Amino acid sequence: MSAAPAYWARTFPDDGWQVTTLSQDGRPVTAAKGLVVHPEHSYETVPPLQVLIYPGGRGTRDHLRDEAQLDWVRRQREVVPLMASVCTGSLVYARAGLLTGRPATTHWASLDLLRDLDPMLEIRRDDRFVDDGDIIASAGVSAGIDMALRLVARLHRTERARQVRRGIQYYPQPPV
Repeated sequence: MSAAPAYWARTFPDDGWQVTTLSQDGRPVTAAKGLVVHPEHSYETVPPLQVLIYPGGRGTRDHLRDEAQLDWVRRQREVVPLMASVCTGSLVYARAGLLTGRPATTHWASLDLLRDLDPMLEIRRDDRFVDDGDIIASAGVSAGIDMALRLVARLHRTERARQVRRGIQYYPQPPV
């Protein structure tokens, strides 16, 4: 995920949004590059969510085989109004059956796996993110920033998303 939602919530608290992190048991999670995330909640203690952003990374492969995790994702779909994923987080949504008949994307190197997990979904290979109403899927890492800014625009307004983009100094014009 990107810093955009956290920046938004912290910089514009009157907008009424908070960002929280969670893990299954509330214990720290080590990301693929070694960053350790210290969640604020476990699945048991997390307050009701309005948006769930499922991250990608190596850990998603284990989630594809973890029926308890997939059941948790399915239960969230029943109560969380807006579900989003970054990178390979969409693989978990596909495996849980949330993307059947819907458009979606993921990291370019996992597009074939996404198709294999659910042949009934519509792969959007060239889209940085796909907003299908109550589910949004983004492609690889920086595409998660694009998706997060889309969330800010949807949940508040476009001008706020522009302010957040400026605040995090995100100007998607590659230097090379």
